[in-house]
Amino acid sequence: MKKKICVIGLGYIGLPTSALLANRGYDVHGVDVVQSTVDTINQGRIHIVEPELDTFVHAAVNSGKLKADTKPAEADVFVIAVPTPFHEGFVPNIDYVVLATKAITPYLRDGNIVILESTSPVGTTDLVEQTLKDNGIDTSKLFIAHCPERVLPGHIMRELVENDRIVGGTTDEATRLTAEFYREFVEGEVLETDAKTAEMAKLTENSFRDTNIAFANELSMLCDKFGINVWELIRLANRHPRVNILSPGAGVGGHCIAVDPWFIVHAGGETAKMIRTAREVNNYKTEWTIEKIKNASLKFENENGRKAKVACMGLAFKPDIDDLRESPALYITRRLKTDGIDILAVEPNIETHKEFELVNYKEALAQADIVTFLVAHKEFKALDVKTDLDFCGILLNK
Repeated sequence: MKKKICVIGLGYIGLPTSALLANRGYDVHGVDVVQSTVDTINQGRIHIVEPELDTFVHAAVNSGKLKADTKPAEADVFVIAVPTPFHEGFVPNIDYVVLATKAITPYLRDGNIVILESTSPVGTTDLVEQTLKDNGIDTSKLFIAHCPERVLPGHIMRELVENDRIVGGTTDEATRLTAEFYREFVEGEVLETDAKTAEMAKLTENSFRDTNIAFANELSMLCDKFGINVWELIRLANRHPRVNILSPGAGVGGHCIAVDPWFIVHAGGETAKMIRTAREVNNYKTEWTIEKIKNASLKFENENGRKAKVACMGLAFKPDIDDLRESPALYITRRLKTDGIDILAVEPNIETHKEFELVNYKEALAQADIVTFLVAHKEFKALDVKTDLDFCGILLNK
C-alpha cells in the first residue's frame, strides 16, 4: 500500500478524493493555490457543498491524516485534480495541468506514481510526461497514468468508491501499478487500457450524455411550437421498452458535460458533426429560454404599465448542489439582469454571490410578478405556483 499521497487541487474532485483516502488510512497532503481554501480545510471544514463531505473532511483532519498546503510535498503517489476549462472559441485550456505538473517536479522521486485525474483532451497525459522531461525529470523511473473521475455531484463520496474506474498509463507497467493503487480503495471494477483511450473514454461518456440531453431539449422546443406538454409526451414515449428520453432543461451546465464535448470537437474537426450539433442545440436552448422569459416580461409590462419582477429560481447547474460552473441558470439570470430585467435571484444552496443579492425563495415568490423555474431544487418542489416558465419540470406532478 502506497502510504503518502499528494493531491493537487482541492476542489469538487480533489477534496473528496483526499478526504476518502485519508479516512482509508493514507497520509494525504492536499494542495490548493487559494490560501482561504487551505485554511478552511485545515480547520476541518469544507468550502463546497457535497453530502457527507463535511463529515469525511472533519474526521480526516482530526485524525491528522489530511493536511492542506499551498505547496506540494514528497509522496508515493501524486494526483493532479485541477480544472481544465476552455479558452474563447472552445479551445481546451490545460494550463492548470501544466502548472500543477511543474509544481510537483521538485518533489518527485524514483518509483513515484503520477496520476492525472482532470478530464483532459486526448494526449494530455503524454504532455504531463513531456513537461516533466522538459523540467529535468527522468520519466523512465516514474509511472504516469490517467484515471478520469466519473462521479455525480451530490453522490461523490459514494461513487468514488462504488463506480468502475478506467486507468490508462503511458506504459503497461504504469497502467498496472496505478490500477493496483485504485483497487486498494475502489469497490467497482478497475479497467485497464492505455492513456489516450482512458482520456477519450471520459470525453465519450459526457458527449453521449450531451447528445441525449440535446434530443430532449430540442424536443421541448418543438413541443412548445406545437402546443404539446413535453413532460407528458416524454412520459408516454418512455413507456416503450427501448426508449429512454431524458428530461429537458434550460441548457447544460457543469464542468463535464458542457465542456468535454468541445475537447473532441476541437481535435476532431469536421468529423465530430453530431457531437458539435448536440453542443450547439444545448447552448441554443439557453438562449431560447432567455427569449421566452424576456417575452413574458415584455407582455407583463405592456399589460400592466410597469416592469415585471422576475424570480429566477435556481442558479446552480443542477439540483441540490452549490456548483455554478458553466451553469445555464446563472448565465440566464446574468443576461436578464444585463438586458434590464428586474430579477430576483434565488439559490438556496449558497449564502452569497458577488453579482446578485440573493433572495430567499419564499420571499421571491411573494415579490415576483413572474416566476421562472431554472433548476429543480428540492425546496421548490413543494411550492404551489402557477407559471408557464417551468424549464426543469418542477410543476410536472402538480
